[in-house]
Amino acid sequence: MKKFRKVLDGLTTSSPGATVSSPSCGSAAGTPTAAPTPKEIDVQETLVSENFQLCKTVRHGFPYQPTALAFDPVQKILAIGSRSGGVRILGRPGVDCYCQHESGAAVLQLQFLINEGALVSACADDTLHLWNLRQRRPAILHSLKFNRERITFCHLPFQSKWLYVGTERGNTHIVNIESFILSGYVIMWNKAIELSTKTHPGPVVHLSDSPKDEGKLLIGFESGTIVQWDLRGKKADFRIYYDEAIHSVSWHHEGKQFMCSHSDGSLTLWNLRNTTKPFQVTFPHGKIQKDGRKESCKPILKVEYKTCRNSEPFVIFSGGLSYDKAGRRPALTIMHGKAITVLEMDYPIVEFMVLCETPYNNEVQEPYAVVVLLEKDLIVVDLTQSNYPVFENPYPMDIHESPVTCTAYFADCPPDIIPILYSIGAKHKKTGYSQKEWPISGGTWTLGSHTYPEIIITGHADGSIKFWDASAITLQMLYKMKTSKVFEKPKPGEGRAAELVEEDPFAIQMVSWCPQSRIFCVVGISAHIILYRFSKYDANTQIVSLEVRLQCDSEDVISPSENENNPSFSETGSHSPQPHHHHQHQHPASPGSRTPEGIKDSIPCLKVKDRAVRVPPGYQSELVIQLLWVDGEPPQQITSLDINSAYGLLAFGNCNGLAVVDYLQKTVILCMSTLDLYGSTDPYQRLTRSPRRNRQSTSEFCMRGLSNFYSDSKKRIRTSYQSLTELTDNQQSIDMERSKSPTSDHVNGHCTSPTSQPCSAGKPRIPMGPEGPRLTRRGPGRPPFRKAQSAACMEISLPVSHTEGHASRRAMLQQLHGVTMYSHDEHHSTTSYCWSDRESRENSFTRSRSSSVSSIDRDTKEAVTTLQFGESYGRKNDVLPTPCLWVGTSLGVVLLIPMSIPTDQEERMEEPVTMGVSGALLMLKGSVLRFSFLDCMGALIQTPYEVWRDHNAPEDPDRPRRRKLVHFSPSSSQDACGDGHLAVVCSERQAKVFLMPSQSCLFVHNITESSFVLRADVVSVCNSVCLACFCANGHVMTLSLPSLRPLMDVNYLPLTDMRIARTFYFTNGGQALYLSSPTEIQRITYSQEMCDNLQEMLGELFTPIETPEAQNRGFLKGFFGGNAHTFDREELFGEAAAGKASRSLAQHIPGQGGVEGMKVAASGAVGELARARIALDERGQRLGELEERTALMMTSAEAFSKHAHELMLKCKDKKWYQF
Repeated sequence: MKKFRKVLDGLTTSSPGATVSSPSCGSAAGTPTAAPTPKEIDVQETLVSENFQLCKTVRHGFPYQPTALAFDPVQKILAIGSRSGGVRILGRPGVDCYCQHESGAAVLQLQFLINEGALVSACADDTLHLWNLRQRRPAILHSLKFNRERITFCHLPFQSKWLYVGTERGNTHIVNIESFILSGYVIMWNKAIELSTKTHPGPVVHLSDSPKDEGKLLIGFESGTIVQWDLRGKKADFRIYYDEAIHSVSWHHEGKQFMCSHSDGSLTLWNLRNTTKPFQVTFPHGKIQKDGRKESCKPILKVEYKTCRNSEPFVIFSGGLSYDKAGRRPALTIMHGKAITVLEMDYPIVEFMVLCETPYNNEVQEPYAVVVLLEKDLIVVDLTQSNYPVFENPYPMDIHESPVTCTAYFADCPPDIIPILYSIGAKHKKTGYSQKEWPISGGTWTLGSHTYPEIIITGHADGSIKFWDASAITLQMLYKMKTSKVFEKPKPGEGRAAELVEEDPFAIQMVSWCPQSRIFCVVGISAHIILYRFSKYDANTQIVSLEVRLQCDSEDVISPSENENNPSFSETGSHSPQPHHHHQHQHPASPGSRTPEGIKDSIPCLKVKDRAVRVPPGYQSELVIQLLWVDGEPPQQITSLDINSAYGLLAFGNCNGLAVVDYLQKTVILCMSTLDLYGSTDPYQRLTRSPRRNRQSTSEFCMRGLSNFYSDSKKRIRTSYQSLTELTDNQQSIDMERSKSPTSDHVNGHCTSPTSQPCSAGKPRIPMGPEGPRLTRRGPGRPPFRKAQSAACMEISLPVSHTEGHASRRAMLQQLHGVTMYSHDEHHSTTSYCWSDRESRENSFTRSRSSSVSSIDRDTKEAVTTLQFGESYGRKNDVLPTPCLWVGTSLGVVLLIPMSIPTDQEERMEEPVTMGVSGALLMLKGSVLRFSFLDCMGALIQTPYEVWRDHNAPEDPDRPRRRKLVHFSPSSSQDACGDGHLAVVCSERQAKVFLMPSQSCLFVHNITESSFVLRADVVSVCNSVCLACFCANGHVMTLSLPSLRPLMDVNYLPLTDMRIARTFYFTNGGQALYLSSPTEIQRITYSQEMCDNLQEMLGELFTPIETPEAQNRGFLKGFFGGNAHTFDREELFGEAAAGKASRSLAQHIPGQGGVEGMKVAASGAVGELARARIALDERGQRLGELEERTALMMTSAEAFSKHAHELMLKCKDKKWYQF
């Protein structure tokens, strides 16, 4: 607990050497000044570094790029492996665990130790891992790295501790699961096949023990060779040589037949009585053509042959469709008797697995479901019903249904909002699912005590918005809405619209949500904003459309005249269009085509529906705001947004300026360029322009439609290298000096560089280069519409010299971790400057390290990067707080605009809201990211809001509806220190705390010098507040408020890509999230308290369940069915019989075990208890093993006693000479 006291006459900054030398207004930059009336600020700060710890909590969504599948039929849990080395383990809803191999190697195969609480994974780096699932955070117990051979297939028989491992060389090794040591018993490929065979049989693609005799191992080689190996006799029982390559093998449960799938689309059934030729050959999808030949078919990649008691067996396989039918989707075929059902899938099938009632392979299988793992989905098919319906998936596997473009995270929401959203969303659920319960029902999960309402909002490329219930570290869809319903569909052939048909014109850029008033606002890629109100009733509504002209004529960049160096201010750029319904403009031809300029002016990008529409209950659109084309120039993307329900105002800005809309009166009350906002307080000396030369369209349209997640050739995700190549091919060089850093709007995670956008809303400033820079224009045939980028697949654009080639690009990509900044000129630029190669190389990263003030001369734009409504003091001499709009720009300038809002409800709907000229002006380094307000006691001041009321509810004549406003005035809790409040301002470089209304800088902290902040939020943690920051170099840090003491700084992510940068979001309670892959949301916590309680919140993967008993086989079956139950693998594979394997063949790597893997997630008092509990579990496990060994010793002793007794009886009547 530390007390901070700052007296205004003689202020010092909290960081040594952190004073700022930038131009300031008053004491805005932390310069000590004398205040007329000194006041003391006493703040008891309660947060200390021990309150913070960073760890991952849970991962939601579909595993990205899945590769493997496994199921435990007793525990009923499912495991999915991925190409990046991740393993997701799923049970009942709430039981969802993510594990990651440190190597990052792709998972080739997964095998459960059935009902043992363990999992074996085989990875592409030829390493086997044993995972312990008897703890909430699974950990690796053992690893075995193969040095000389590559793993191709693994098989673990039920209730066996010996794992069969097939390799690329065709050999089969045997691993002891308990010790993870190789046995000396090896089945060499040259022993398995006949000596006379001249060719290598290929890699091992299948291993399985015979259901009739566990001592027989069936080995399938890729070339078509099948061998049944007698493990006891160490010889082959039979060998099959087939012409077609084998992909999989499946046994009949009696062990007398097996089925193979082949590369020519055929299935062969083999009988052990005659292995010279197949008992049956079928081409399930190969029809006989007119010439008598079979159709050529695709390979059948996997087949499963499952028997039933009361019906024909099931034969289920993937692939095998004929090549002739083009465009057919991937399919799973179910053959049941003579009935053949083909289930077409939306995505390619990665793997499937039939779920059966019994874990024993020698019993009737009784299949009841099929789990199908697709490239982008998980489907479970019900086999017990003839129409094979699918089960409704309880997991949030459809986050990526359309690529995620933005996220928002709200913790501690009003408790009534989740049930209301759920009840409305439930009405739109799909039907036709199986009525049975979800079969993957293992594990246990209970609602923890540390839960509160949490909501995650995702915006998508197709314009849809999804609300998710994220309470108690689960994720469940609540409600989905489509913003595209507000607009007319673009029709092919309608000029500009034709170019948009294949793009994503409705993609969501950012969202703003007020849970208390239930007002929701979205910003789209087409420079549009939609305001929604919530209603429990359906309604017929006429959508009101406002069109805002927030763009001025773009001018060529000219060298400055020597004598013209006076500050210049543009003419008034204010323009207030009247409220009206959508203009009925005719769609012109493409602005890129050579048509008269007149028809390309004052047109929005999208057409709003001009008729009354019926809207269902839920979020209903009330107002659409669109920016207009101006003289052939497309509107620039909106970079900042704030909405306040108490004021009835909505503010937004872009690289041109600021607009404020009164959404109650449906009018624009302010629309002006950034330069005009300064008035006479402009801190910069701006250079004047020479008269412009010929005007020419310089549009490089800011809207880059989204890289589609789907894998067609036209919409394939472009890599960073492709992005760089594209830029070079178009003869555009990125000027790193102008693309300072991705900081357009960190309220929603968008990382664009508004500072790099040159089409200014006044007279553009000139870059101060040695010469007047040349203007590079778009070619006449290049369309101005570009594909926007989803957060799921953002491109990273770096400075590219025309002479450096691919090697330099790779080097630059490698420099992303560190001081390298992202250039986003390709997203927003309307002009490009070509500097010399030498200057480009020398200055690539200097701009990023310098303050915004020093680089003002090179900027052609000043964007509005963040906005915040609130009760504050617009001017130094204000006595009472008034409604204000805080404006932050990309040059580190903070402007305060006081407002006058009528208080009476009737007056509010009729009288105009007036906005004063800019009051205070504050300065920071770098683009401004976040505003927040504290009272003089250090408590967070909430933004005023309007209490929600349903506008469509029936009128009550006795109780007329009135607006109920909730205000949090800064003066309400100022008994101790009088009027005033603290303003926390964070930029991409530093954070400052100002005392209002004196505008004195109390504290300054330079957050980073070598990188820049991507996201900053003031959040509540442990009944206090702090500033949380996420930097481009991957660091997550927290600072105390108001003193800005560093509390935590963790290098969390080794490299930040644009997907993470755009979707990172902090929220209250010490939580945050980001999109870890295009299909998954990763939630993390930076709160020590939550880390301590995490064990309680996670689900249990392993539940003690009795293994089902094997069926009584009967005397005759046991007598004639071989000696399967007398097979002792230990006797064959143990060190005593088989010897030791070569040390160079594989290397044993001991794992961290259970306790070590928990240290990050659990520390503190609860963590100690958790570790003690794990230690007890392990001790209990060791005691159990000791008990088993004791039982074995007792059995051995009884056998010895029996043999000794028999020997005594045999010898007791013999004389001594008879021995």
